[in-house]
Amino acid sequence: MLAKFTAYFITNSNAILTDAAESIVNVLASSFAFYSIYLTTRPKDQNHPYGHGKVEFFSAFVEGVLIGVAGIIIVGKASYNLIYPGVIKQLFEGAIIIGATGLVNLLVAYYLINTGKKHHSMTLEADGKHLMVDAITSAGLVIGVLLIHMTKLYWLDSVISVMLGLYIIYNGYRLTRRSVGGLMDESNTELVEGIVAILQDNRQDPWIDVHNLRAQQYGADLHIDCHFTFPYYFELTKVHQEISAIDKLINDKKGRSAELFIHADPCLPECCHYCKMKKCPVRQENFSGEIKWNIENATKNNKHFNQ
Repeated sequence: MLAKFTAYFITNSNAILTDAAESIVNVLASSFAFYSIYLTTRPKDQNHPYGHGKVEFFSAFVEGVLIGVAGIIIVGKASYNLIYPGVIKQLFEGAIIIGATGLVNLLVAYYLINTGKKHHSMTLEADGKHLMVDAITSAGLVIGVLLIHMTKLYWLDSVISVMLGLYIIYNGYRLTRRSVGGLMDESNTELVEGIVAILQDNRQDPWIDVHNLRAQQYGADLHIDCHFTFPYYFELTKVHQEISAIDKLINDKKGRSAELFIHADPCLPECCHYCKMKKCPVRQENFSGEIKWNIENATKNNKHFNQ
């Protein structure tokens, strides 16, 4: 941030000021992200039985709003300077400074994004993507500043700034939209599809049916609830063993902590045609074919499926 403001003061370039202003957002957002990650690592307590992981969505929301506000200010300032231009100087030196800061941001962004994906941290990913946007805008800015330096078309300074400002606003919107979806418990299609695929690929005969499956993410942890249909003659101990096997399967395959709440349903005669239980003592209809589980049928609140 200090380097970019230094570049602005020696050049008086509105486009460089755009990049410097966004760096203020970087500092504020990263400070909030730091606290959010600290809060996320705290264990569950009486007041937060699901843990503190959902603060990551709020952190990403704040970061997205700050990015959007910065973009709006940048567009406003650039539009003003397009009408009332200032004196621009030493653009080559400014381009060198901006290029160096962009390279640093690019390296840090890759590290944050990869670390965020590894530990399933939305805050780290969001902060990394923010810095990635910063690195991209810096690259575009360097090209633009050098173009201005060579052509002496100084009005391009404000035009480039407006374009970068609009790009920043768009990325702020995307980040805010994703965080609001998480706060509103919007369905994560990719996450649910992964869970259903694990269940389908490792399906056992007593697991007759799964439905009303929902998944939520709290920080790095998952919370999954669903209904499973088991043979109605299973004793409670046997049902518990099957539920424990499902719980272990999801935790092992997802590679992250998952808390499952499974409601057990008894089978009905209507289940027989898609039930694969061998030597079933109460079967009333021959097995005709397995119903493949997918995101469409596993998430519906229908106790049994017809085929």
